Amino acid sequence: MPPRLATTAKTFGGLTLAQFEAIVTPCQTSRQTISNLEDQMTHAINERDTSDEAFLSKAQLVVNGVLADPTEGPDSSLYEAMGYTRKSERRSGLTRKANGGTTPPPAPK
Repeated sequence: MPPRLATTAKTFGGLTLAQFEAIVTPCQTSRQTISNLEDQMTHAINERDTSDEAFLSKAQLVVNGVLADPTEGPDSSLYEAMGYTRKSERRSGLTRKANGGTTPPPAPK
């Protein structure tokens, strides 16, 4: 709160110092609550990010284990259930252009 420069007996805008402070207090309380919640959110996000790093490194080890397992591998349903695309379902990526790579000129009107 700013330093008190007014006496308690004088009014400004029809309000005494005590009345003005009574109006300001809920605003300040709300702002402090929001600030505290933002701090909690920042802390929770940082904890989540740290947990995600630990999880992702271990999850990658599990995925690599499934890929390396001779009874599972990259074409298994377990690999697909983990959210990956089975090797047999992947497309080659090869594309061929129609008409030998050129497009015919537009027909005259």
